[in-house]
Amino acid sequence: MEYPEQPEAIIIWLSDSPQLNEQSKQKIDLKADRIRIGQSVTVAEDSFDQEYFDDGHIYFLNTQKLGKSSNLTKHSDTRQYTIWETLANTARDKSDRLYVIIDEAHRGMQGREAGRATTIMQKFLKGSPEDGLEAMPVVIGMSATSARFNALVQGTTSTTQYVVVTTDEVRASGLLKDRIVISYPEENTGNKDMAVLQAAADEWKDKWNHWYQYCYEQHYAYVNPILVIQVQNGTGSQISATDLDDCVAKVEERCGIKFQEGEVVHTFGQTNSVLTINGLNVSYVEPSAIAENKKIRVVFFKESLSTGWDCPRAETMMSFRHATDATYIAQLLGRMIRTPMQMHIQVDDTLNDVHLYLPYFNADTVNDVVKELQNAEGGELPTDIYGESLESRVMETLTVRPRTTTTTPQKLEHNISGQMSLFDNPTGGETTSANVVKEKSIPYITGISTATQSTSQEETQAANTNSQQETMPSGTGAAPTSVSQITPTSATTSTGTQQNPAAQVTPVITEESDDSLDREVIMKAINDSGLLSYDVRTVRINNYLNSLYSLARLLTQSGMYSDATDDVLEEIVKMIREYVEGLKRDGKYDEMAHHIMEFEMKSQVFDAFGETVKDDNILYHFMSTTDTDIDRQFRRAENKLGNEGVGNKYGKYFYDSDDPNAFKIDVILYASDDDCISRLMAYAERAFHKMNDDYRRKIVGLEERFIKQYNTIVSDGDIVSKHNFRLPETITQPREVNGKDYNDHLFVDGTGVARINLNNWEEGVLEEEQAQVDYVCWLRNPPRKPWSLCIPYEMGGEQKPAYPDFVIIRKDGDEEFVIDILEPHDPTRIDNLGKAKGFAEYARQNPGVGRIQLIRKGKDAAGHDRFKRLDMARSAVRDKVSHAMTNDELDHIFETDGFFM
Repeated sequence: MEYPEQPEAIIIWLSDSPQLNEQSKQKIDLKADRIRIGQSVTVAEDSFDQEYFDDGHIYFLNTQKLGKSSNLTKHSDTRQYTIWETLANTARDKSDRLYVIIDEAHRGMQGREAGRATTIMQKFLKGSPEDGLEAMPVVIGMSATSARFNALVQGTTSTTQYVVVTTDEVRASGLLKDRIVISYPEENTGNKDMAVLQAAADEWKDKWNHWYQYCYEQHYAYVNPILVIQVQNGTGSQISATDLDDCVAKVEERCGIKFQEGEVVHTFGQTNSVLTINGLNVSYVEPSAIAENKKIRVVFFKESLSTGWDCPRAETMMSFRHATDATYIAQLLGRMIRTPMQMHIQVDDTLNDVHLYLPYFNADTVNDVVKELQNAEGGELPTDIYGESLESRVMETLTVRPRTTTTTPQKLEHNISGQMSLFDNPTGGETTSANVVKEKSIPYITGISTATQSTSQEETQAANTNSQQETMPSGTGAAPTSVSQITPTSATTSTGTQQNPAAQVTPVITEESDDSLDREVIMKAINDSGLLSYDVRTVRINNYLNSLYSLARLLTQSGMYSDATDDVLEEIVKMIREYVEGLKRDGKYDEMAHHIMEFEMKSQVFDAFGETVKDDNILYHFMSTTDTDIDRQFRRAENKLGNEGVGNKYGKYFYDSDDPNAFKIDVILYASDDDCISRLMAYAERAFHKMNDDYRRKIVGLEERFIKQYNTIVSDGDIVSKHNFRLPETITQPREVNGKDYNDHLFVDGTGVARINLNNWEEGVLEEEQAQVDYVCWLRNPPRKPWSLCIPYEMGGEQKPAYPDFVIIRKDGDEEFVIDILEPHDPTRIDNLGKAKGFAEYARQNPGVGRIQLIRKGKDAAGHDRFKRLDMARSAVRDKVSHAMTNDELDHIFETDGFFM
């Protein structure tokens, strides 16, 4: 359902956290394109005194300001109206535009504090006679758990409407990380906390490198990931029982950097003074101010971050807390699963997780954290959670760029506007980590090479002159292939002077691994093939008109079809004009326009005692509609037409200076005609699908931000929406301990293998493929990954997603890559016919696919068990399967048209 704009609306934003309110206010001021600075107001306890809340404003209130001891709830010489009187007056006289939003964040509160917040919030829902307050006309509650909000509204007599956002919808939105990985020592003996901190520092540095490469390649402003370190409480005058000096030293040593002032901060509640840690001044920063301060790299805290804090840049966390503190850790972790770019990263799957290190936990106590996190976030989480020991990890990263591992920290200079690396100092000061050296572009593979080459300073400078390519920070993780690793042999002092000016630098030149598969070329061939993949949803998010507008805007902004939006709007303008001219030809226009320009008002006459003065006591008056009324109806019509500027576009062509409201009346008449709206929606559906079909193949050449927008648009437009099948460069998957190592899988680890666990059928089918002379490599197609190949099929009248097990890559006689889709499938399952029909339709729509086979076990002529294949790429087979009505008919087609390899 869509609602018209209401510029005079009054929003009361209520939470139980001043910090959360301030953060919400900052986000609205920063992100909202229709909220002006000054429209968001924090209700100040010492100065707020109004009879009514002003129209067109958002007021931020927190429950702490509404207690009996608060100044806001009491009259005084400086306060004429209490906050309850302001609320009551506004609810009475402005009920048509007053909305209360309860930002239900009191999950962070405990005991009496949480109960007090609930009691105050219920006054808005049920009213409060002692405060002279009626129940608010409209209350919008936002809650992570339905149970928590149900308790809040229990006993109210108001109508309650529930809007449930499913975990699948949250996953699809890309707003939350895909995975939470929790690491802990295998044996909880000995003092391993600093060793675990070093592992966390390695992970954090790896995230810097991955984000650097991604933002560089996609032309995004750089994401500066934060390392969050939770330390133990102190005793007496001691700030913390954790050795803070050692923490900073270990991180600097591990990452090869020297922190500058402002890069390391603390949020210790008992002091807001500057601390000296390892010789570095460490300032206090309010938790709500961390996210927008791009200079901050490391945050020390105790327990003060879980409420009023939301920092998507915090991607790695180390906690020195003990196993009894699972609740605190879970509350914080729930604030860290937001994505920095509000979207899923398709190119590099390692950027879709958040990592937590717990040196004082084990497998059992990690499960306690998971349970607490589920309790705090509302049961089923839209994020997968994995617990792993540091000695036996459960998650592994696979890539089409197989590389070995390096831990050698380097500093390389780069000149990318608006971006920074882990080694940059935004204040302009010098670091003490390493010399800045530019090197000729050479193939880059992460790893420690035993082959080194000494280069004199003069040679290095010559290389710098000849180098035409940007350099990037090296180290753990991926980096652009134009980067070489440089190991300086001289150090730089804090003032930037060399201790040994004549010292040589030794570049560590890494080499490509000995692998005949050019995986990047294969991945590019797959991504450029134009094969389709689908999203299957239970409901359609947008109507086709909104989807058409969004797709047209995307094509316009990307430059692919610069007139897309104008062409769509002009087509709708023609439809409006044809409708108006039809009304005029039929002689209906003037009467219909008259109804808009005038309205009938009734008056009834009574005496002082309420008795009718005369028998016919109803008087009729005809009043002219004001320009303001016309404008209001015009805005409603514009809203009904999708708020894309159709009305103004129409006015551009048909504005009449002698009758300025004429074009508005045309638009109002058109939008109020149900038949017109039906025809408009039918046009939008046709135009959306045509535009999608015309430009779908070309979208693959755009930057990822456009591809992401495109995927969202088409997914929201249809129950079943088609996309181009595109693979990322890096994926993350659970480590399959009992799996087999494959060196011919498309994605492999740093050693050039992928460990994958296949069942007997799958392994047998793969062995048959590997034996073919044209075979190149294979890909395991996991279910429900954002990049997975999905084929829709129908069963029981519902659309369902199918994820074929294998994508096989072959080479034909022209040395071109051929892509096959294989699905070994148990014939006893009830979805056989539906999947076969879905595969047949997929083959019909994708003539570029090599083979698309449904595979089952069968007996050959000699009575041996083998794999019988039914290939939907064959038109005769496809037609038979499309017309099959039962599983028995499908079995017969397998008998007549199936074959063994």
